[in-house]
Amino acid sequence: MRAAEKIRCRLSRAAAVDVARGVFAGWFVVWPGAAALAQSYPAKPIRIVVPYLAGGAADVVARLVAQKMTESLGQTVLVDNRAGGAANIGSDFVAKSPPDGYTLLMGSPANVVNVSLFAKMPYDILKDLAPVTLMGTSANILIVHPSLPVKSVKELIAFAKARPGQLTYASSGNASSNHLSGELFRSLAHVDLVHVPYKGGGPAITDLLGGQVTMYFSSLPGALPFVHSGKLHALGVTSAKRAAAAPELPTIAEAGLPGYAFVAWHALLAPAGTPQAVIDKLNAEVVRIVTSPDTKSRLENQGVDVVGGTPAGLAAFLREEIAKCAKLVKLAGIKVD
Repeated sequence: MRAAEKIRCRLSRAAAVDVARGVFAGWFVVWPGAAALAQSYPAKPIRIVVPYLAGGAADVVARLVAQKMTESLGQTVLVDNRAGGAANIGSDFVAKSPPDGYTLLMGSPANVVNVSLFAKMPYDILKDLAPVTLMGTSANILIVHPSLPVKSVKELIAFAKARPGQLTYASSGNASSNHLSGELFRSLAHVDLVHVPYKGGGPAITDLLGGQVTMYFSSLPGALPFVHSGKLHALGVTSAKRAAAAPELPTIAEAGLPGYAFVAWHALLAPAGTPQAVIDKLNAEVVRIVTSPDTKSRLENQGVDVVGGTPAGLAAFLREEIAKCAKLVKLAGIKVD
């Protein structure tokens, strides 16, 4: 028996060694495979899905980055506009696409706002999409008609408090970034303002120019021409830091409302399960593009402050934005139109 036990023991040890060798051999097979995948990617055209109509801020940023990616990667990078469902149609399409790095999403605030806005979402942004990079953020700008007797955020707050329910703020639509910018302002300043939603930024600015509304948290590119011509007056930007496109303007926090900060943003995401080697290659390439002097300058002219962060940084940012927007949606009682 003792001899038999010794034989079994030796066989067990030999088997364990073989298993260990197999495991280590497997590691050496996997890692070169990941490296080879990153080197061969991309082997065919890539598409960036923008869940909005062509011409908007997300579309402009996507097309600029796609052009630069095409030049450097040696494969065509196309922009695919799939609008509808408050950005859910295009986003869901990407979430359900093959996780191979050839279908990407241009993410925006709608992706985190919708988590609280819709009772049932077709996809989960944190589980069904993989973060690549936060390309940049876009501040809104608080503008008022020159006839309004205020020249600062502090004066506007005092003016509004003396006239509860009489002042209005425009937005480009329910749950838009400028709507939420206004709701955060109303909440932190403890003022009673009336929200007036429009179907786009153009009609909102038109009515502000005509004096039909009191104020508007506009995108920078849409508002600056009117500010520079004196047709509208700017009181501050919504970001935590001054905007590169208008460094002379204070932040709203600086100008009299401490703690205020809200931005629109532009991020690149891929379907969950996309190989990490591909995610890393996309991240390195897009960060290099957006931080290059030429692209950075062009983005800043569009009101975008470049970030170019890591996948982990974008994941943390998304979680923070989901929590922030959930509070604002509940506070404002925002419902789907």
